[in-house]
Amino acid sequence: MRAAILAGGAASRYGGRPKGLERVGGERILDRLAEELRTVTDSAPILVANAPGAESWAPGLTVVRDPRPDCGSLGGIYAAVTAGDGPVLLVAWDMPFVHEDLLAALRDGAAGYDVYLPESASRRGMEPLCGVYGPACAGPIAERLDDEDYRAIGFHDAVRVGHLSLDAVRRIGDPDLLFYNVNSPDDLAHAEELWRQHVSSQ
Repeated sequence: MRAAILAGGAASRYGGRPKGLERVGGERILDRLAEELRTVTDSAPILVANAPGAESWAPGLTVVRDPRPDCGSLGGIYAAVTAGDGPVLLVAWDMPFVHEDLLAALRDGAAGYDVYLPESASRRGMEPLCGVYGPACAGPIAERLDDEDYRAIGFHDAVRVGHLSLDAVRRIGDPDLLFYNVNSPDDLAHAEELWRQHVSSQ
């Protein structure tokens, strides 16, 4: 299984600064996610990014540009799916607390599905930017992009979708922590505090 880190978006709530290059617990979010993904896939992830200079962010990662730019998160998912053969395990680069146990559960549970996502307490009830996407997703995603339907889950009616249950996620860790994402400087400060609490509880 391949792996991908999605560095999409203009980070408008973050002053345009690349969110994944910020540090939580003394380590860049991008570097931590790359290591977690390497652990469960035995290869370096690709970095889906359109920003100028993205190649300098992590020289060990191959940068893939969106073939369908300005299409939001769904465009990034499409880029990851079409960048190689076979399924891809992907995660957004602003999620500092995603770790290998969750990623391994997604990898191991994805067989037989075209999309395999963890359930959460979010408004969607699932996390589309932390999951496995198979090659069968390419066509349906392209059709939605053609229709200017950029919802990350808008193509799910055309593919086989499975879920890692919320109970299973909770056995791995607190879903609110696992899926916490950094969208603003305040979020980053809170993430640092959450990291300190996590380390002190070990």
